[in-house]
Amino acid sequence: MVEVMRTKVENSLTVLLVSDFEKSKRYYENALGCEVNEHWAIRDNFGLGFKLLQAANREDVRPNQGTWNTYAYVKDHHALNCLYEELKSNGAMIASEPQVTEYDWGTWKDFSVQDPDGYVIGFGSGSKK
Repeated sequence: MVEVMRTKVENSLTVLLVSDFEKSKRYYENALGCEVNEHWAIRDNFGLGFKLLQAANREDVRPNQGTWNTYAYVKDHHALNCLYEELKSNGAMIASEPQVTEYDWGTWKDFSVQDPDGYVIGFGSGSKK
């Protein structure tokens, strides 16, 4: 059997076409706590990362329908609760309140926020029994 070498991917980001670049930059910085410049909107050393691009036409902005555009994981339920309170107090638009789902292996808790263009960002954490 031949061993295949795989290079580790360190981080990733989501590319979002936005209708108003300056408005989006302010929202990601103020409401979501991202460091924002002309290239990136990042938080926690690319733990959460976005490339915001000004759309040529408003019709080009197409958030996913009925699901998230990005989903991020946090350490545990306590950290998730703290993040929710932080984002809410920063004025983030809450798309769904924290909810817990029970599974055989434990619980999953998540919530989501929405940006000015309707992109939905989910945050979640699991807890084993």
